Amino acid sequence: MATTSEPSEKVAVVTGAGSGIGRAVVRLMLADGYRVVLAGRRRQQLLETAGDHPQAYALTCDVTVPDDVERLFAEAVQRWGRVDVLFNNAGIFGPAASVDEISVADWDATVAVNLTGSMLCAAAAVRAMKAQAPQGGRIINNGSIAAHSPRPRTVAYTVTKHAMTGLTRSIDLDGRGFGISCGQIDIGNTATDIMDTIGVGSGALQADGSRKVEPTFPVDDAARAVLLMAGMPPSASVGSLVITAAGMPFIGRG
Repeated sequence: MATTSEPSEKVAVVTGAGSGIGRAVVRLMLADGYRVVLAGRRRQQLLETAGDHPQAYALTCDVTVPDDVERLFAEAVQRWGRVDVLFNNAGIFGPAASVDEISVADWDATVAVNLTGSMLCAAAAVRAMKAQAPQGGRIINNGSIAAHSPRPRTVAYTVTKHAMTGLTRSIDLDGRGFGISCGQIDIGNTATDIMDTIGVGSGALQADGSRKVEPTFPVDDAARAVLLMAGMPPSASVGSLVITAAGMPFIGRG
């Protein structure tokens, strides 16, 4: 369902587009008239997201590999001439561990995807957006409510999402002179597969050691919030947006 009165002709790059929030965002953007470059590691999932839509272009990309990221944005510009929006969405939850238990390898793997991968994609997007000045562009980073309040035993994930806030604010500041804005969406408990890995539907670990079934909300509702941020006029920017399942333990967590 379109969310604006006029169809968009913007070009968007969406990472982590093969499932979950990324898939929902791609499909809403396509319905709204965007031309969308879908990025992810598994091509078959990307193709399932894209369907046969003529304005969808699927590219396999590992966001932790600089050459992959540079190729992604080069092909986006070659195909459609510009990049107006990046939804920096690729991420992993990482290991369930406290700081004294996590291995360096697991720490590095989580940081590589969630933080370094986001930085690499943002850097490539900014270079493309600077080249199309004064048009500029918009970057939307997928944070998490873990950027505000952690779950137990999520040290690597939580640290990367706190760092995402610093990345977002730095990009927005440094992009001012080039018409580039950057905002962060922090989402809590969408009904996606990643929620199953932490037991939201069967009993997620709480700060007091108990387990609690938590409410979730449809992924399309989160995607509509992303589309709202993407569709703002150049004169306005949503710097921070928090959207959660109603009644989930976030405010008052612990």
